[in-house]
Amino acid sequence: MNDALAVPGTVVLLGGTSDIGLAIVGQLVARGTRTVVLAGRDRAALQHAGERLGDAKVHVVSYDSTDDHAHTATVDEIASMVGDIDLVVCAVGVLGEQEQLEQDPIATSQLLRANFVGPAATLLAVTQRMRSQGHGRLVVLSSVAGERVRGENFIYGSSKAGLDGFSVGLGDALAASGIDVLVVRPGFVRTRMTVGREAVPFTSTAEEVAAATIRGLERGASLVWVPGILRLVMIVLRHMPRTLFRRLFS
Repeated sequence: MNDALAVPGTVVLLGGTSDIGLAIVGQLVARGTRTVVLAGRDRAALQHAGERLGDAKVHVVSYDSTDDHAHTATVDEIASMVGDIDLVVCAVGVLGEQEQLEQDPIATSQLLRANFVGPAATLLAVTQRMRSQGHGRLVVLSSVAGERVRGENFIYGSSKAGLDGFSVGLGDALAASGIDVLVVRPGFVRTRMTVGREAVPFTSTAEEVAAATIRGLERGASLVWVPGILRLVMIVLRHMPRTLFRRLFS
């Protein structure tokens, strides 16, 4: 359960080696979270990541978002370890290389499953568990790349658009249930996943995204943009004529 300051006692990070996800969990641990579950494919990397979380009790769980049999099974395994799940942070995803993906339909299918289909199914499994508990919160890491998909990264962008729409709709569906969903839409973030890529205006760090996420949780927000100015930028881009948008971003 959350403590008197609304700090979750138990946090699950799906995508347990994500730089942004670990930054969020790290800041929660600094505020009082004491039990953390890191779920992902590389157990050695998960264990190494857990060493960065100070005094928190860290559990490691094998999880692959593309495995159709993993969604409910993973949530059940986690619940058997820690009991009630107060907060789940969904930071699952891969970036991929657009040019390669366009030439490889199978790789594209795998990316869409990893970034959208799999996480969506796991979030439903988490929701079922939280309904039985009677409480819980979800944080879903989306991206401005999904707010209006650009031709130059439309495969990754469309996967984020799918997850974003799913998560916003899930939050609306759960509005009267006592389960809250916070969707986080960062712009370009300096992480291991973006090493070698040219930074763009309004670039942020994992720690900055984490701090904005914590503030969103504290005020009960359902949507957070990082940095906040991107909300205004995307209002303009969302309504920009398609011919102009293509000229600028394709």
